[in-house]
Amino acid sequence: MQAVELKNLSFIYSKKTPFEKRALDNINLSIEEGTFLGVIGETGSGKSTLIQHLNGLIKVQDKKTSSVIVNGISATDKKTLKKLRFEVGIVFQYPEYQLFEDTVAKDVAFGPKNMKLEKDEIDRRVRRALEVVGLDFGEFAERSPFELSGGEKRRVAIAGVIAMQPKILVLDEPVAGLDPAGREEILALIKQLQKDVSPTIIMVSHNMDDIAVLADRIIALHHGKIELDGTPEEVFCNREKIKEIGLDLPMATRLRDKLVEKGLDLPDGIVTPKELEKAIIALKNPRGVEDSAGGEASDV
Repeated sequence: MQAVELKNLSFIYSKKTPFEKRALDNINLSIEEGTFLGVIGETGSGKSTLIQHLNGLIKVQDKKTSSVIVNGISATDKKTLKKLRFEVGIVFQYPEYQLFEDTVAKDVAFGPKNMKLEKDEIDRRVRRALEVVGLDFGEFAERSPFELSGGEKRRVAIAGVIAMQPKILVLDEPVAGLDPAGREEILALIKQLQKDVSPTIIMVSHNMDDIAVLADRIIALHHGKIELDGTPEEVFCNREKIKEIGLDLPMATRLRDKLVEKGLDLPDGIVTPKELEKAIIALKNPRGVEDSAGGEASDV
């Protein structure tokens, strides 16, 4: 089943003015349900404009030639636009800046209240959302969100989105500005969210290492067009194109290339630290059967 279907999608800012800028240029994109899609590209490549079309925050400019269909709902139909916004949950960059209520529970409840749910259902969703993001309801519900750490604020903001139980979760630079510990916590949470809440995840990131580990498909945007589309291995093996559109390779890929230059026979298509580790171990133990002590080799 297709979760997202974009056809001939273009978008121009400040149309018919001296400041006109084409942000999207004839985008055609299908995303299957259950996909973890990574969206990469330089600043100004069209990433944010693209994701904001998915729940109607940015309207389709040319309804005659372009269409945005999400879970069977058209983003151009005003009658179903509200439903669409509950189907697609967007967590923007630095979402903690959007916290505004005086308690955590009230902030998380904001979306479900807009859905006109019964109080008992709202309470259940708030408890469940906080539980999913790893915040104990008894400890955090009545606390001010402004007294929390950066990582905790980010979790509250994500809880407010997932309390609406969106089928598609869109994350715009979800670990921006976090310290290493907070970053690892949020990345682990994102993996869990795909299992427990939203089967389809679309994540925008400038961090190629995060995208390489999390995504099963990547699109690379450049000047509003999709320049690359494939698995992490397929995208990052296209080194010339990655360089041409101003992006970096994942650290594991760069390290693999340097080791190959020094004479190590490592396979292409390495994009994650685990893959690099496995390839190096295979070089040391090519038979993969016996270790130096004569026993079974561990499977890494």
